[in-house]
Amino acid sequence: MVSAKMDQLGALSAFVHAADGRSFTEAGRRLEVSSSAIGKAITKLEERLGVRLFHRSTRAITLTAEGALFLERCHRIFAELEVAERELTQAAGNPQGKLRISLPQLGMRLMPHLIAFQQTYPAIELELDFSDRLVNVIEEGFDAVMRIGEVQDSRLMMRRLNGFSHRLVAAPKYLKARRVPKAPADLNAHACLHYRYPSSGKLDPWPLFADGKQIHLDLPQTAVTNAIDPLLAMAEAGQGIACLPDFIVALAIEEKRLVPLLDSYIQDRRTLSILWPSSRQPLPKIKVFVDFLAARLMP
Repeated sequence: MVSAKMDQLGALSAFVHAADGRSFTEAGRRLEVSSSAIGKAITKLEERLGVRLFHRSTRAITLTAEGALFLERCHRIFAELEVAERELTQAAGNPQGKLRISLPQLGMRLMPHLIAFQQTYPAIELELDFSDRLVNVIEEGFDAVMRIGEVQDSRLMMRRLNGFSHRLVAAPKYLKARRVPKAPADLNAHACLHYRYPSSGKLDPWPLFADGKQIHLDLPQTAVTNAIDPLLAMAEAGQGIACLPDFIVALAIEEKRLVPLLDSYIQDRRTLSILWPSSRQPLPKIKVFVDFLAARLMP
């Protein structure tokens, strides 16, 4: 099918050059093929269209009325192609246009990087969709997505970014009123703040391990939310213990608003990747977005 479409475009080019030069020989010279090849291409085009495009004689060719009308349309088609090529060439030097990106909710914490991207490429219009829903990149028309975990999709290209781990944290004032947990089993006596995946409705399990084996506990569900920021706010307010990505709680721990707990029992590493529809050459706006985030968030 692709080859047939390319042949049709080649036939249109042969027709336009022959019509403009009033000669199969001149068209062949411009396209670097024989005049007989031009003649055959136009004959096949006429057969496919069901009309004659040229009056032929031993001395010259002239357009039929249908051929003149068709030539006008063909000139418009090739003019549009030229404009499209010029726009892409210009975009390579100055990427522009709307860029639709899907990110997980924790991607909100990457806003400083996204704002920096906007400032670097002001001609690109960002449309950001923050959701833990597993979007269909191609069918829903996204230019790129950021995803957590391993992804296998032959239709998508992938660039791995810096991943993250989780930490259990609580506010100092909470720990003053309660006994500091020394082992995972101690968490059963604490207020536990949980994250629920909006897509599946399941709680995100806390990655607790001992002697290389995961510990499964039926922890209290003091509060459950399907967004990260409320968990952070509740933990800082002293409402309980939360399990949050390390890069989200790093500043709060540094400023002593939160205290890390049971670090030696936590074993997890979540991968973070950016994906975009597979093609030989990604659009300039996608390429600069991927390169920009990779430069800031590479492992």
